Amino acid sequence: MSSNVASRLQAKGLVLPPAPVPVATYVGFVTVGKLVHVAGVGPTWGKEVRHAGKVGSDLSVEQGYAAAQLTGLNLLAHMSTACDGDLDRIARCVKVFALVNAGPDFNDAHIVANGVTDLFADLFGADKLPVRALTTAPSLPLNIAFEADAVFLLH
Repeated sequence: MSSNVASRLQAKGLVLPPAPVPVATYVGFVTVGKLVHVAGVGPTWGKEVRHAGKVGSDLSVEQGYAAAQLTGLNLLAHMSTACDGDLDRIARCVKVFALVNAGPDFNDAHIVANGVTDLFADLFGADKLPVRALTTAPSLPLNIAFEADAVFLLH
C-alpha cells in the first residue's frame, strides 16, 4: 500500500484486514478497463464475523456504523489486491450498494451506511463521494449486520 491512502488509514488507526475469501461460487473482484467491480463483503476479519445480528434490535446504530466501516475496509482489501498493493491507483469509489440486516421498522439504515462512505470521504476526499444505493434486508449471509459491494475507478 502506498503513501497517501496508507498514511490516512494509519492516521485513523485503521488497518486493512486480509481480503475476504468468497463464501460461494463467485470471485472477489473483476477489473474491466479502469473500473474494478468488488463483490459484496461484510464486517469480517478473515473468516471471523465481527458484527452479527440485526441492527436496531441486536446491535445499535453505532455498532452498525462500525460494521459498515469494517465492510469498507474489506472492500479496500480487495482493491489492494486489484491494485497490486497500491491503493493510490484508486481515483475514486464510483458506487456503493449497501444492505443493512434490520427489521422492517428500522429507519436509520442511511446512518449505518455512512460508515462506508465516511471512510471513503476521509481516504479519497469529500469531493469524491460515491453514489449510493441502500436497503434493509430481513437477513444476510452468515448473519452479518451489513454488506456492500462497490465499483472503483482507477487512475
